Amino acid sequence: MSLAFSAEKRDIFGKNASRRIRREGKIPAILYGAGMENVPLALNKKDIFAIMKTETRENTIFKIHYDSESQNVMIKEVQKNPATDELFHIDLVQILMDRAIRISVPLQLTGEAVGVKTEGGFVDFSTRQVEIECLPGNIPEYIPIDISGLHLHQSIKVGDLTPPQDVKFISEAGTVIVLIQVPHAEEAEAKPVEEAAAEEVKEPEVIKKERAEKEEEEK
Repeated sequence: MSLAFSAEKRDIFGKNASRRIRREGKIPAILYGAGMENVPLALNKKDIFAIMKTETRENTIFKIHYDSESQNVMIKEVQKNPATDELFHIDLVQILMDRAIRISVPLQLTGEAVGVKTEGGFVDFSTRQVEIECLPGNIPEYIPIDISGLHLHQSIKVGDLTPPQDVKFISEAGTVIVLIQVPHAEEAEAKPVEEAAAEEVKEPEVIKKERAEKEEEEK
């Protein structure tokens, strides 16, 4: 689905002007691009919400029309009120469809790991996005990872993945994405045994010290 929206070029700036724009149901924005001057814009809030509801969310490439210009863009940053989540400002970046870009895309686990199904482990999904490089038209919605063959203590790293066609992974190959862990309760049960073993090692040293002190007293 190709999204296209109209925007207005702003010529009045400052906090008061921004508040007025937001009262009108619009969001102040700035469009950045290589070899072009920054363009201050105002976008309809409902259009931004429509983009954020797509499967690709911030990775969605859409077209904006302002004055006599038309640009392919992507959301670079969203500024919100931390207390109310109200949108304050949007940074947009120009996208050239014939030039590769670097971007982070989500990872999606599929299947049920053997280590979970039959060995009592749990899935530690520690890295949920991976940075890639590709042409804008080749950006995947997500990258699937089949974990059904993983046993306890086994993991999948970025270097274990096969990238989609015409996509290159930029994230470090050694980055762990998912690991099948032992439940913490089992680790807690094993701890007293380890402590007991440590105490057994220390006991002869204590006895040796007491014997030496006794011999010193007898002299």
